[in-house]
Parts: sequence; C-alpha cells; structure tokens
Amino acid sequence: MSAPQDFLNYKYYVHNLDPVLLPIYGNVGVRWYGLSYMVGFILSYFLIKWLCEKQKMGLTKDMVSDFVTYCAIGTMAGGRLGYCLFYSPDLFIKFKSDFPFWGVLAVNEGGMASHGGMIGIVIAAWLFARKYGIPTLYLLDLVCICGPIGIFFGRIANFINGELVGRPIQSFVSWAVKFPTDILSWTAADKDKFLSLTNVYQQLGGSPDQWKTWVESMAFNHEAKNAVYSFMNRIIEETNKHNSAVLSALEPLLTPRHPSQLYGALLEGFAVFVVLFLMWRTPKKLGVIAASFGVLYSIARVADEFYRMPDAHIGLQLFDLSRGQWLSIALALISLILGILWSRTVAIICPGWGRVASIKLSRK
Repeated sequence: MSAPQDFLNYKYYVHNLDPVLLPIYGNVGVRWYGLSYMVGFILSYFLIKWLCEKQKMGLTKDMVSDFVTYCAIGTMAGGRLGYCLFYSPDLFIKFKSDFPFWGVLAVNEGGMASHGGMIGIVIAAWLFARKYGIPTLYLLDLVCICGPIGIFFGRIANFINGELVGRPIQSFVSWAVKFPTDILSWTAADKDKFLSLTNVYQQLGGSPDQWKTWVESMAFNHEAKNAVYSFMNRIIEETNKHNSAVLSALEPLLTPRHPSQLYGALLEGFAVFVVLFLMWRTPKKLGVIAASFGVLYSIARVADEFYRMPDAHIGLQLFDLSRGQWLSIALALISLILGILWSRTVAIICPGWGRVASIKLSRK
C-alpha cells in the first residue's frame, strides 16, 4: 500500500551522521561502531564485578577481566561467523587480492549477527567455566544480563552508520528518518532519480554531460555503472560532512523510514536490561536469567523487525517474516525449553543483588 503524498512531503530529518568519530589516515579511524563495542564491554565489566561482589558465587574480581575478554572474543568471532552462516554464506568462498584477502575476515565491510554473537558467548562461557570451575549457568546469567547493554550501544551505532534501516512509513511518523544510503539501492530503472543529481555532480567538480552519459549507459556498460555508484558513495560521504547542497538535492528523492535501529536499542537493549536487572534483585536458580533473556530478547527482536527492512538478498520468508525473526523464534523456543528444564533440575540458587549474599558456591 503506497503512502499518501501529504505526509511523504513532510520535512523529515535527513541522516547526516559520520560513522567515523576520529579520522586518522585515509579510511582508517576511530569508528562509532567499534567504540560502541568497547563501551559495552567496559560497562559489562563493572556490572559483572559489582554482581560478583554481591553474590559471592566464586567468580573473583581478578577473574572478571579474563571472563570479559573471553566474552569479547566470543562475541566478535561468533557475530562474524554467524553473519556469514545465517545471512551471507558466499563470504566463505569469497577471496580477493588485497587485505584481509578472505571474505569472512573482511569485517571492515560490515556484517555481524547478534544470534551468532550469542552462540560465541555461550562457547566462551563454557570454556571459561571448564578452566576455573565456575558453574556455566552462572556465567551465562552474568553475560545475559550484560548482553542488552552491548545491544543498546550496538543499535545506536547502527543508526549512526545509517545501516539496518527501517521500512518505509505508511502513515505520519514525525520521527521518521531519510537515509542517504537508500541511493545505493537504486537501479538502472531509477534513471530519473540519477539524472536529478546532475547538479550535485557538477557542484562536486564533475561534468553534467559526463554524468548524463554514464546514467544513460549504466544498464549495459559496466564501467559506467561503476562510475555512477562510485559517485553515489561520494555523495554519502558528503552528507556525512553536512554538505547542505547535497542534502537539499537528496532530501526529496529519499523515502522516510522508521528509525528501526533506535527501536531496537530501546526494546532489545534498554527494556530487556531493565526487566532482567529487576528480576535478579531476588535470588534465582542458575539459568533463569539466561533463559529469560532468550525469551525477552526474542520477543523484542520479532517486534522491532516488523519495522526493519529485511536483508535485500534474502527478503521476507515464510509467513512474511524475516530471517532475523525466524532465528529469534527458534531462540525463544530453545530458551523456554531450557528454562523449564533448568528450573526442575538445577539445585544451586544464586543470591540476588538486592540482599546480602548468604549462599556459598558448592564446587562439587
């Protein structure tokens, strides 16, 4: 269903945030995405340290930094491998002549899967538990109460990067956003949109005639197509630099979308963390927090993905659900089954943070 023109013509915010916080040299610099991971791990370190002091479950202050390091490695490795496995298997066989040579290692080109990161964390917690003799379920509870913190900052970084954009709005939403990265999805069939950027090409030092020639021939000329999309990337760079002329030219050509990244930050991150944190105020059997995270995160992810564009090369699947929604449904079912199983079989109860810990860890 197409949206009426009256609210599509509203002056929405045009995304103009630079993914690079601190440029260093060329394309190298401190990026918001990497910074978000770092902030998430730092805050998780202090939260885990605080919980361990309260709960006295055997994880000492000296062990906390090692545990967070294990989880960081598990998150990065699992997140990347999960993306390759669940969303882009072609990366396993994609090789190129320049660094980092293998598609799986090309994290600079994007691609991390939260479900893969969770699998990586589970493996990391299991390895750490074997090494130090700490109950695996307690470690999983700790990482699952911290997980939403990382998710919150990760989704904020997704918004700053202008990636994982939302679906087009179907009614007036004053906080809708127009993302310049939309232009990378234009095809040869959008010739009029490309031609409308002729003045922009001229303002940035190009010849209008050259631009029109490239646009007219891009459908059958590979060199012309590459030239056009190279300039489109240049346009996005100019929007990150707040080039007002480029932003003005782009604004009427862009589709207003839900800022689904911010929905995810609030639902998957903030809301899930608050619920889990309040749950653990009182004693809980080991595994309850981890299982609750799996269910709560999945519900939040399924909900906000109704406002997020599915991956272009995958699209919607059975029952018009995205790949992320189906993975979340699977996670919810697994978490529910494990939660029921653990509640019946696990004997160790972990103290809550709201009372003085009085339950000692049995290492048998």
